[in-house]
Amino acid sequence: MAESNVRGSYLSAGANRYTCASDWGQDGLVAFGSDSNVCLWDPANSRGVSRILSQHSGHVKAVQFLPRLENDKETILLSGGDDKVVRAWSVKPQEKTATYLEALEGHTEPINCIAALKEAPSNGSRRRIFATGAADATIKIWVSESEGFSLLQTIKTTKKYIPLYLALSPLDDDWNEMVLAAVGTNNVIQIFTTTGRQDFTLQATLPGHENWIRSLDFIREKTETGSDLLLASASQDKYIRLWRIHQGTPLSALNASGLDLSADALTPGNKIHKITAGKTKYCIMFEALLLGHDDWIYSARWSRTRSGKLQLLSASADNSLSIWESDPESGIWITVARLGEVSREKGATTATGSIGGFWTGLWSPSGTTVITLGRTGSWRRWDYNPSDDAWQQNRAISGHTRAVTGISWSHDGSYLLSTSSDQTTRLHAQWTSPSAQNQNSWHEMSRPQIHGYDLNCIATLGPTTSFVSGADEKLMRVFTEPKAVARMLSSLTNAPETNIAAAPDAANMPVLGLSNKAIDVIDDDAEVPESLPLTNSDRDALDPASMVRKSALEIDHPPFEESLSRHTLWPEIEKLYGHGYEISCLAASHDGRLIASACKASSLNHAVIRLFETEKWTEVRPPLQLHSLTVTRVRFSQDDQFLLSVGRDRQWAVYQKTDTLEEGGYKLVQANPKGHTRMILDAAWGPSVGGNRGVFATAGRDKQVKVWLEDGETKQYELGKTVAEEQPVTALDFVSEVTKDGHLLLAVGTESGKLSVLTLKVGEKEVEVVDTLVLKKEMWLPRTVLQVAWRPKTGGEDAGARELAVAGEDGSLRIYEFDL
Repeated sequence: MAESNVRGSYLSAGANRYTCASDWGQDGLVAFGSDSNVCLWDPANSRGVSRILSQHSGHVKAVQFLPRLENDKETILLSGGDDKVVRAWSVKPQEKTATYLEALEGHTEPINCIAALKEAPSNGSRRRIFATGAADATIKIWVSESEGFSLLQTIKTTKKYIPLYLALSPLDDDWNEMVLAAVGTNNVIQIFTTTGRQDFTLQATLPGHENWIRSLDFIREKTETGSDLLLASASQDKYIRLWRIHQGTPLSALNASGLDLSADALTPGNKIHKITAGKTKYCIMFEALLLGHDDWIYSARWSRTRSGKLQLLSASADNSLSIWESDPESGIWITVARLGEVSREKGATTATGSIGGFWTGLWSPSGTTVITLGRTGSWRRWDYNPSDDAWQQNRAISGHTRAVTGISWSHDGSYLLSTSSDQTTRLHAQWTSPSAQNQNSWHEMSRPQIHGYDLNCIATLGPTTSFVSGADEKLMRVFTEPKAVARMLSSLTNAPETNIAAAPDAANMPVLGLSNKAIDVIDDDAEVPESLPLTNSDRDALDPASMVRKSALEIDHPPFEESLSRHTLWPEIEKLYGHGYEISCLAASHDGRLIASACKASSLNHAVIRLFETEKWTEVRPPLQLHSLTVTRVRFSQDDQFLLSVGRDRQWAVYQKTDTLEEGGYKLVQANPKGHTRMILDAAWGPSVGGNRGVFATAGRDKQVKVWLEDGETKQYELGKTVAEEQPVTALDFVSEVTKDGHLLLAVGTESGKLSVLTLKVGEKEVEVVDTLVLKKEMWLPRTVLQVAWRPKTGGEDAGARELAVAGEDGSLRIYEFDL
């Protein structure tokens, strides 16, 4: 295999919840921060994220495109975050690829915001100014030129004032004068100006807001030369303020604003602030106060329609986007469209600890599409339909927001389940759309579990449509697929509807509970109360907002975010008790009849493997006792005759299936107390080789992969090969069949994010590595690979292609396709 034979089928990552952590470039690409990554996404393409860029070592908090200069084929992308460094990328919009350029160092604390001009200089200059603000209480001014990047100026603020948002704009039509607006951890706007190549100087401080200001944006009021500049500021005080910057005298500024000079001009709120840029005089005055949101406003961004009309998009923690326009007759700013949803938690606001709502809003370059980011890390998208004069919701993307801790393919490979420290379990599948553009694109199709604990592991139960998951709690939970989801998956992915007659219709989460309850769907015309009174006896009271109507999942496209979080839950059918601490790992037999699990442990009594049978959901006693510390992985062999366990105590053990469950289900046949010199982190069974001999691999913190081969005579497992890696090995998985050459394929993931595939030739006594494919570095993860899993062979799959799912500590879930 060669590197060129590997491509990304699916890249899923949730966005960071920061106002400045995303930007929609003029070429149509959206860039957003996801953990320590920067993701590139073209909303016009149904395949979702096209590239994940990894260079940062901390959370990305700020992302900004620089305006593309004339004749440039590439666009500069800037990103900054907790690693205190601004990183520059060269993006090719057509290919949706990017090349890392350099790191801009200077800040001593995390970077909160980056501001750049929206357009390339009209005077032909190739100088592009941008500004960065950081928690070190400084604003730095940089310039991008043909020779590279350089620092021009450092503006020091007071220690109690940390910049949160910056905005840049030219003041004059010749681009000789510029204005920088800065807001942060107080309730005023600071205005800086410059002319030529001089430093920015503080000219004015604009009061008015009553809380921190979270967003700023400049735009020209009209496209004609000499037009006034408008500034929008959005605040945690739930208001948006508009400011007018006018070149000239205060009197001319009042005339331009259209105020009644005999009344409005004399009120305290209309104080005129005089500023200068070089020798040119300007005036700033308060223009309008926009009221309509019920919670913090995180962002406000301007756009201009083709007819020249100004529109302002605001995103708020009240779960809504508002589009504002100025009434042509009265000049009053009104809401012409309100997108989003009604808050599900009555009375819940940011002030009371709620973290819902929308964290940013972005316009497309054409102004006909808007996207916003919700608390789940998922994007939502609306397109303007001129024939209906309405905004219609369309497909966007979603992903985990914290480490993906476990993945499991369905028995037939039709879907992939992932579980995460973000307390959700998600189902991903391929959309078999009739449209050629959307054909076989991967999407999140269901969100079976939304929990109150961090989830650690997951396993599908053989050929059934059920799964079991373990979290930072002492029990495991079993879920089964409801009819509504089964029918939707059958319609969208051609997955077979199996045994759904007895399945519940849907599921709902009780308001005060952690267990998904099976419910019946309701008719589309049935009335649902707005809210239900809660008393101490109402622990099972259902949230009316998440009742499932019959038509809710009768759709011809992947479900939108509100459907995923409300209508695609799976009912919980069983709880499995027995462990004394948080669940560390679990596995299900291939026939779905047994579940093996372990919990975090520091003693022999708790470091046991417990078996549960799935007919009556009872524990098979006694538990398997051998390990002295946490068991990190348990795996059933492909024929379920053997069970393999590895742990932090550096040993592995093989158990053989007994004739009956009364005998304990499995019995110990071999243990190696010194399998590795440091803790063993993963293990995997390979397919049987010549003479029906078993083979498995183990991975350890000692930076080694060891392949163990069954002796045909003694039936004991002996070391066949040791493969050394540069970093601790954290994830392993074998392809379930041998290749046409009789070789085994083993996927390997390391703590540094490296991914490789080993081709193994098995002999009588030893194993030989005949080929090693190391994926391109751009396909590596920035941090630990937590699990890898090959997709079971499906009927419609190319005979020479196999897909590998990769779960990362960076919160990304990736599926790579290999031509074998």
